[in-house]
Amino acid sequence: MSSSTVSANLNLVELNKGIKIDNKCLTQLMKEKNLNLLQELGGTDGIASALEADSERGVHDEKDNIARHREAFGSNTYSKPPSKSLFHFMWQASKDLTIVILLGCAALSLGFGIKQDGLKEGWYDGGSIFIAVVLIVAISAFSDYRQNKQFEKLSKASDDIPIDVVRGGRRQKVSIFEIVVGDVVFLKIGDQVPADGLFLYGHSLRVDESSMTGESDHVEVDCSNNPFLYSGTKVVDGYGRMLVTSVGMNSSWGQMMSLISHENNEQTPLQEKLSKFTPLLAKIGLAVAFMVFVVLLVRYFTGNTKSENGSFGKFKGGKTRIDDVANALLDMVAVAVIIVVIAIPEGFPLAVTLTLAYSMKKMMADHALVRRLSACETMGCATIICTDKTGTLTLNEMKVVKFWIGKESVEDDAAHSSIPVSILDLIREGVAFNTTGSVYKPNSGSGFEFSGSPTEKAILSWAALELNMDIDELKQNCTIQHVEAFNSQKKRSGVLVRRKKDNAIHVHWKGAAEMIVDMCSSYYDASGVTSELGEDERKQFKKIVQGMAASSLRCIAFAHKQVRESNDENDSKMLEEHNLILLGLVGLKDPCRPGVREAVQACQFAGVQVKLITGDNVFTAKAIATECGILRPNDQEMVREAVVEGEEFRNYTPEQRMQRVDGIRVMARSSPFDKLLMVQCLKQKGHVVAVTGDGTNDAPALKEADIGLSMGIQGTEVAKESSDIVILDDNFATVVTVLRWGRGVYANIQKFVQFQLTINVATLVVNFVAAASAGEVPLTAVQLLWVNLIMDTMAALALATDKPTKELMERPPVLRSEPVITYLMWRNVFAQALFQVAVLLILQFKGRSIFGVSEKVNNTMIFNVFVLCQVFNEFNARSVEKKNVLKGSHKNKLFWAIVGITIIVQVVMVEFLKKFADTERLSWGQWGACIGISAISCPISWVVKCIPVPAKPIIAYLKKHNTITP
Repeated sequence: MSSSTVSANLNLVELNKGIKIDNKCLTQLMKEKNLNLLQELGGTDGIASALEADSERGVHDEKDNIARHREAFGSNTYSKPPSKSLFHFMWQASKDLTIVILLGCAALSLGFGIKQDGLKEGWYDGGSIFIAVVLIVAISAFSDYRQNKQFEKLSKASDDIPIDVVRGGRRQKVSIFEIVVGDVVFLKIGDQVPADGLFLYGHSLRVDESSMTGESDHVEVDCSNNPFLYSGTKVVDGYGRMLVTSVGMNSSWGQMMSLISHENNEQTPLQEKLSKFTPLLAKIGLAVAFMVFVVLLVRYFTGNTKSENGSFGKFKGGKTRIDDVANALLDMVAVAVIIVVIAIPEGFPLAVTLTLAYSMKKMMADHALVRRLSACETMGCATIICTDKTGTLTLNEMKVVKFWIGKESVEDDAAHSSIPVSILDLIREGVAFNTTGSVYKPNSGSGFEFSGSPTEKAILSWAALELNMDIDELKQNCTIQHVEAFNSQKKRSGVLVRRKKDNAIHVHWKGAAEMIVDMCSSYYDASGVTSELGEDERKQFKKIVQGMAASSLRCIAFAHKQVRESNDENDSKMLEEHNLILLGLVGLKDPCRPGVREAVQACQFAGVQVKLITGDNVFTAKAIATECGILRPNDQEMVREAVVEGEEFRNYTPEQRMQRVDGIRVMARSSPFDKLLMVQCLKQKGHVVAVTGDGTNDAPALKEADIGLSMGIQGTEVAKESSDIVILDDNFATVVTVLRWGRGVYANIQKFVQFQLTINVATLVVNFVAAASAGEVPLTAVQLLWVNLIMDTMAALALATDKPTKELMERPPVLRSEPVITYLMWRNVFAQALFQVAVLLILQFKGRSIFGVSEKVNNTMIFNVFVLCQVFNEFNARSVEKKNVLKGSHKNKLFWAIVGITIIVQVVMVEFLKKFADTERLSWGQWGACIGISAISCPISWVVKCIPVPAKPIIAYLKKHNTITP
């Protein structure tokens, strides 16, 4: 006997929390794909028994039992790299070159100051700069740390996949993290395998193991040759059940997952645009800082500074101490460096990150999970949304409301009783075996529980409740020989069934009515007599289907045929699909979602065209599109041009497709390839395309689209992984919400950019003019650092967290080629900057005589006015165009909190931190004057917004530097 076999037998004897098998044995089995070891362990049934599970009923559903399995075999979670600490972000922020230079200046200033004036008085200048720098680093790091935590939380939500399992005989959904060894898991096309396990039962199950092996060929899974299933792989065909044998870190995927970090360093398109603009501002800032430093240096050593009590003192050859000269030089360097710090808009990426993180959090509350950051802002540019019908425009709550046998409609229970038993038996058989759903009847005697897709649940419910189908009895009387799973191209599924009673073999088909009718050569009438399906009869059935479709019903047909047993194994796997007998037709009603018409109208009003792409027939598609407002029934000519079938669109020449694609509103009977073709054509025409999808075959279109929107309820894992945003409630109204948030992101960034550019321009101009004319700058290093803190972190928090307004949905989409900084923004920036420059320079040169105050008080008033101007300008920046900037501000509590904190800190700096901030206390009158002067920026903003500007920016100089356009 082999060592592995001995090990297996020993493991079966040992008790693992009362369970007769342990992790080591199961891990060895899966790792080696050892069929011999599997047989020694008694096959899948033996392992299920050792795990105290049942291949049909799963593990017992008691909490204690689930907890025991989890304790014995571990949880289905992976070890991940530790989260980055706050200290990590502080260290990253400290490595910035400008911060290092400022800390060096602070250290030298501290040393010279203490040497010159002693510890008690000499630490103020250097210590103040040091404290201010530490504050900036700490606040910036805390903001980054908070956003990182937010992204980790959203990433975890993205990984939390609902899994279909059976526990205690009851099919239910549990989180992937709650899966335990011994669970029986249902798998279907598009599912991700949630853990390592063994194949129990199923048909045509094929998996994509490329994530594990790198091989692109799909692997067939069956009981005899390859029963091994591995976590992280994807089901690409068929369906089945698996017994979970290894979870979490014990699974084959676990070790790999533990090495994967979800760190997201991607730059969004908006960040890329802004990053192109940053170098120009940096060059201007460096040039101004250098000129200011040179002017200050020359004027200082030539004795042309304004006064002995100024920022740097007055140099007197042979009389000025070396320590004073060194301090003056350090102060000049510090001011020059801080001018560069203010000129470089490092707040741009922070503002983008903040508004994206805020929007992602709010969108999560609105049932949208963002998987890719850039999708938030790209959605704001969307010009076309291609949407599915089922579950997106409709409720996805199917119910059978029509039933036809032959050419007669069966309306009530009495009519059901008149149908021949043989026909009913065939329909029940077709429903029971040709399904991926299931029926569960609790022992308590309460009603049936149906699981599966909405279509499957509706048909199972109808058969069980109205046709008295007993699925358990049918499964005892028949065995499934082969299954052809449903796929969106053929739009049908089939099953080969052998009856135990007489060994008769029947093939059953179910699918789209037109497809199934075309496969039939005869039909059963209401009395059970078989009649030939000639041309006239086909036309009559076509009218029946069209009539149901025109009433927005989904038409499903059932057909069967008794076939002979084939000795050829390949023939037995090919289901007969010709000369079938039509059993009956059902019409399923799926009502439109409440509010969907208003949501479609909101898109159209916002300049976004909505296109319906569905697999339903053209009559159902037109009926739903009309009901939702995508089509206008009054314009019949437009309707004819706007509706096309997938095959017709596919057969157009490339030129015809490009010519017609804009006018198409509805594509019926479309395949995933048709959807992909539509997206490609629209993108070639310059549209920004958002696409919804839920199936595995939708993955190419979701990836091709600018924004892929997968469905959270009905969407497969393959579709979700191919998408940018997951619509958690499958609701079209949520797609509109995402559109609104996308526009809100763009608008918030524009507000912040306008605010920051105003401070940049004003600071650079004021410092240069003051240095050139007076030999000193009006603001100290600490004061400039405080302004920088207001400008970067605090303003980003205040302006980047505004909720999107209704007005955003009244504008056309923002074109991708459109600049971030528009003419309107430049108008506002230059007006406010000009006002601030004028006020500060007047105070710099005439303030003492105007207010009759000392130089120290005048400098304090300059600092106070400059900061208060930024406070009022935060209100002005809340809207680029609107004059009423207070509208809606009551909804943003964070905005008011930031404004309040800014004012409080400013009061503390002026009144209580005299030595730290180099200020003097101000009287009530002086405070009133500062507030009054600063408040003038509001009426200026109102007047300036009345000035019309060109709609299309043509700033040639900036385009030449490639800074505004992408």
